[in-house]
Amino acid sequence: MTDILSHTEAGVLTLTFNRLARKNSITGAMYDALSDALAAAVDDAAVRAVLIQGDPTVFSAGNDIADFMAAAGTPADQPLPESPAMRFLRLIAAFPKPVVAAVCGPAVGIGTTLLFHCDLVYAGDNAAFSMPFVNLGLVPEAGSSLLAPLMFGYHRAAEALMLGEPFMAEAAMEVGLVNRVVPPTECNGIAQSQARKLAAKPLSALVETKRLLKLSQQGAALERLDVEGASFGKAMRSPAAREAFQAFMEKRKPDFSKV
Repeated sequence: MTDILSHTEAGVLTLTFNRLARKNSITGAMYDALSDALAAAVDDAAVRAVLIQGDPTVFSAGNDIADFMAAAGTPADQPLPESPAMRFLRLIAAFPKPVVAAVCGPAVGIGTTLLFHCDLVYAGDNAAFSMPFVNLGLVPEAGSSLLAPLMFGYHRAAEALMLGEPFMAEAAMEVGLVNRVVPPTECNGIAQSQARKLAAKPLSALVETKRLLKLSQQGAALERLDVEGASFGKAMRSPAAREAFQAFMEKRKPDFSKV
């Protein structure tokens, strides 16, 4: 079974997380599929908007921890190769056409931070957003250390990124991360409808409007991606991260008292 479903209709490329048995946690192969689809869509005249969605019960549990553990085992004196996640983030951050997201249930880590690069976000009333990087001994990614304070305000961003606790759909709408909160069973359909509205508009005007909207932050966000990426690579091989990953796999509470 394909973990990323891809379908184009009425000018909308719909990308669906389809790994429900693992709560749509994202593997390297899934990032590659998303990246390849976005890269092809840039110059594909049949694609005028993109929709990213999950299941009515879960959007994504974030990066697959097994991939984190594999990277954490790389010796500290060896450079990490660019991760598939970083390629995906660069592509979505610079993607010129409209991107819509439909989010229901948990949206963990990159399941939340990728939304900073979407243009419209619709959430089920069961959506729970979280950026628990610190809890895993890690640091923010996807430009979230820049974009979250700009959107949320510093103190609410600090709470979200330092405590890593979930915040629900209504709170996400209050801080501007979400456009509208709807019943979970209707969320994907509503987002699809909005994406088709965008696809029916003049693409040149949409692309230029998006460029202008992002003019003051896109370059800074891409630069922050690289800065965060360097810190993330170091943090992923730290004793704190190794303890967090091992505790996750063993289904126990991590003990950071010695790290």
